[in-house]
Amino acid sequence: MPALRARVQPTDEVLVNIPTIFYTEPQTLRRTVTLLGHQVSVIARPVVYTWHHGDGTTARTSRPGRPYPAKDVTHRYRDTGENLRIGVDTSYAVTYTVDGGPRQELSGTLTAVGPTTTIDVTEASPILTR
Repeated sequence: MPALRARVQPTDEVLVNIPTIFYTEPQTLRRTVTLLGHQVSVIARPVVYTWHHGDGTTARTSRPGRPYPAKDVTHRYRDTGENLRIGVDTSYAVTYTVDGGPRQELSGTLTAVGPTTTIDVTEASPILTR
């Protein structure tokens, strides 16, 4: 199953108490293989995304999120931190056929653990100007 990378906006450095946008780029896996002399066609599509925010919290969504201006998947950090490791695990629903027969569904889902990346969470200070 494809292991997807979590992306955030803004990138690299985000702010405390401001929603951070999370998203990934979903991929549907389509493969045909020969197994024990039989042709097996597999389709695996992402159905659940488990977001790891790096601050000890997680969230589950059925959507992969989208970049700004969409705010489908967001997280609000409450504290500052450096090198927080974020990631997304993707659960796939799998269907298959054997030798062109009827489509069957695999019971349960298969989960691919995505790679992690780091972000910093900082606090902005207001500055008055004239």
